[in-house]
Amino acid sequence: MSMFRDRTEAGKLLARALEAYRTSAVVLALPRGGVVLGYEVAHALGVPLDIVVSRKIGHPLHPEYAIGVVDERGERILNELEAAGVDQDWLAEESKRQQEEAARRVKLYRGGRPPAVLAGKVVILVDDGIATGLTMQLAVRSIRQQRPEKIVVAVPVAPSESLQMLAQEGAEVVVLEPPEDFAGAVGAHYERFEQVEDDEVIKLLQHS
Repeated sequence: MSMFRDRTEAGKLLARALEAYRTSAVVLALPRGGVVLGYEVAHALGVPLDIVVSRKIGHPLHPEYAIGVVDERGERILNELEAAGVDQDWLAEESKRQQEEAARRVKLYRGGRPPAVLAGKVVILVDDGIATGLTMQLAVRSIRQQRPEKIVVAVPVAPSESLQMLAQEGAEVVVLEPPEDFAGAVGAHYERFEQVEDDEVIKLLQHS
């Protein structure tokens, strides 16, 4: 298993793999970590950078374990099996809370700029890696509603089952590491994988 030094290096390598899309695409990054890579990709290809935000709905007993995801418009994907086993009032409340947090982040990160127009464009979705793939699956679905010409998911690492799921959603997938080498956690593929702060996301989006 080869390692990426950090997100910046992974973003530069991803940009090389996406050379064919120079000047004809829009890059949408998943905050926060994905914005570091998205910035490198958009910069190298000479295309606009924007964000797509969704929030994990964590299990009430194990908040780190996602039982679903929701975006700022209330679009939601649930792991139906897991979601059926929790209090449904709690689930509705938590979904609403995470939807509001997604909306807050969109506003904070964009800082009043209008969202990128995606109709008829090639949309490249970038993140620092995929584990379960739920977040990326929701991003693909919500972008498809805006009628892009094509959706390309571009990540350094992902397991094969997530890639198959995204292909079924109609996305092309570009991945740098062989899916069979996936180490079980995205951070395991990076030498440095510290938390990306809101300030850095805002700065990168302003400078793109």
